[in-house]
Amino acid sequence: MSLTKEYTLSIEKTATSRISSVDFSNLTFGVTFTDHMFECDFKNGAWQNPTIKPYGPLSIYPASKVFHYGQAVFEGMKAYKDADGSIFLFRPIENLKRINISSKRLAIPEFPEALFFEALETLLNLDKAWAQTGVGNSLYIRPFVIANENCVSASPSNEYKFMIIVSPVSAYYSGELKVVVAEKYSRSANGGVGFAKAAGNYAAQFFPTNLAKEKGFQQVIWTDADTHQYLEEAGTMNVFFRINDTLITAPTSDRILDGVTRKSVIALAQRAGVLVEERKLTVSELITASHDGTLKEIFGSGTAAVISPVSAFSFTEVLYELPKLTDSYALRFKKQLTDIQYNLSEDPFGWRYKVV
Repeated sequence: MSLTKEYTLSIEKTATSRISSVDFSNLTFGVTFTDHMFECDFKNGAWQNPTIKPYGPLSIYPASKVFHYGQAVFEGMKAYKDADGSIFLFRPIENLKRINISSKRLAIPEFPEALFFEALETLLNLDKAWAQTGVGNSLYIRPFVIANENCVSASPSNEYKFMIIVSPVSAYYSGELKVVVAEKYSRSANGGVGFAKAAGNYAAQFFPTNLAKEKGFQQVIWTDADTHQYLEEAGTMNVFFRINDTLITAPTSDRILDGVTRKSVIALAQRAGVLVEERKLTVSELITASHDGTLKEIFGSGTAAVISPVSAFSFTEVLYELPKLTDSYALRFKKQLTDIQYNLSEDPFGWRYKVV
């Protein structure tokens, strides 16, 4: 894609790369960042001054509205390098659509498609050496928008900053997860912002997740705010349940994020002839399936984790173990998904987007 004459992307390259100081075999997720970042300001009713510059701190006023009213949304994407050194994105248009949907819900102006792709591709070309080959290695890409008008009135900001930062990463979760089914706390509510990647959604999860971790669990499976009867998401991921050979996941709504990995898993499953049901699943139905042996597996899906199998879940202090499978949907679809992402197989869906 190319820019219209409305935008001119300014590029300031770093004088000295930091890549030689990075131990790529020992990365902590989201801590290390590449040499460059993208930023663009919204002022006087228009996006302007798109710039790629060396990664570094921002100068921002303490009265910036993001600090006081939480106008902030973000996305999570990955870039993958194949054995030949080519770099690919995975369904990037879906991420752009979603950050604009999230922005609209929080009264933030949408970001132009042409400028988004120009900035993203230019940034990845500049920092392509940071991408490592091998399944599990990738560049985690974080586009985000914050309200930065210097004003504390309780109203939408008139100024915003859109940025893209990039982090080399390896696997987010390793092994299987033990989860707690929420009985008290909720991730989102009807009419709220659960479907948006709003920063505050994640802040609200930290306390109940910490409580779960204190009991030896890694994540929470969230239930609906009204009754706590219906299973919705798992931590920061969408969640799937396999009962017999049917794959069940909660339907998207104003409470549930329309995950890119989620919809990709559904497409892979349907292509393989697996019955997929997007419907409400109750906690009692899950427990019944566990008791009668029809519950085969639970797994979360998301950009950072890809697919994370669940080994056990707890509800009302009772632990329910999942069976050990040699033919799990989680492992099957994770391999199919990563094979497409890393250019190890054909891409029948047209999801792979070559950058360089």
